[in-house]
Amino acid sequence: MEKLEKMEISEKRSKKIFLSGSIRGGRQLLETYRFMFDTLEEAGAEVLSWHVADPELEKTEMKMTEEEIYARDMGLLVKSDALIAEVTVPSTGVGYEICRALVQGIPVLCLYSPGAAVSAMVLGNPNHLLEARAYLDKTSLKKIITEFIQAS
Repeated sequence: MEKLEKMEISEKRSKKIFLSGSIRGGRQLLETYRFMFDTLEEAGAEVLSWHVADPELEKTEMKMTEEEIYARDMGLLVKSDALIAEVTVPSTGVGYEICRALVQGIPVLCLYSPGAAVSAMVLGNPNHLLEARAYLDKTSLKKIITEFIQAS
């Protein structure tokens, strides 16, 4: 009976997702990050890195040291069940987070707009934990995210 109760509790636990998107590389996709955040919450996931979708992020991070930002993000990453990254806008930080997630055995979904110059280090990576998908619009973006959450 105790084993069955533990199974039910683990099934009810929401997936913890690290949402990754460009910050210093450019915030032109903030609306997309906010849409991704909302989609993840609708799918029952807990977005640990909610700050990526925060329109006031730059103001908040101006009060933080580089070390505090790094510690926050790496601390959240190790608590995550998966990482979902929007990689249309090139970002060293996003690439670093993807690499760290893969090294830690955390599944990664990279999403991008068709025609984006996505790094070969992402698209050419043979790691079975990495999936890269293009999305055409919000409908396809939502579908891809929802399917990934349900499968992981």
